[in-house]
Amino acid sequence: MSTKSKIQEEIQIQKDTNVEIIGNLFKVSGPLGVNTRTFNDPRVTIKKEDNKIILDSKQQNRNIKRVIRTFRAHINNLIKGVNKNYVYKLKICSGHFPMTVSISGKKLIVKNFFAEKVPREAKLLEGVNVKIEGDIITATGSNKEIVSQTAANIEQVCRITNRDRRVFMDGIYIISKGEEND
Repeated sequence: MSTKSKIQEEIQIQKDTNVEIIGNLFKVSGPLGVNTRTFNDPRVTIKKEDNKIILDSKQQNRNIKRVIRTFRAHINNLIKGVNKNYVYKLKICSGHFPMTVSISGKKLIVKNFFAEKVPREAKLLEGVNVKIEGDIITATGSNKEIVSQTAANIEQVCRITNRDRRVFMDGIYIISKGEEND
C-alpha cells in the first residue's frame, strides 16, 4: 500500500519561542516556561530548519498521515502553551448539601459532598496553578494536557452514581476552557 512519495508537514515557530530536538525529545521554551514531550514513531522524522519544524515520512498511507497530524497538533499545543497559558474554569454546584472545597498541598479536598463523612480528594498535577474564587475553580498552566487532566481529576472527584442526574446535579463541572486573555 505504500508508495514512493513523501508526506511532509511544516510548522512555523513563533518569534519568542526556542525549539530544541534531541533524539525523540522535543523541548519548547518561551516567555511562560518550558514544555517537553517525547515523540516515538520510527516512521516519522522531526527536524528543525530555519524558523520551521518539519515532520517528514517516506511512507504514504492513512496511518502515517494520522500520526503526522497528531504530532503536528501536539507540537502546536506545546508552542502555544509557552506563549499563552491554557485556562480551564470549573463551577462548584451544591444544591442539596453545602460543599466545602479547599486546596491542601497538591490536592483539592471536597468536604460534605452529599453529607459524606470522608472528604474526597483530587490530585493536582505538577505545573498547574489552581485557584478557588467563590464557586469558580480556575486551573492555569502552559501544558494543555496537564491542565486538562487536572480539570478532569477535579470534575471526576465529584462523580456520582446510582442517582438520577436530573435531580442530583451536585458536583464540580468544567464550564469553559481555552487560552488566557492578555
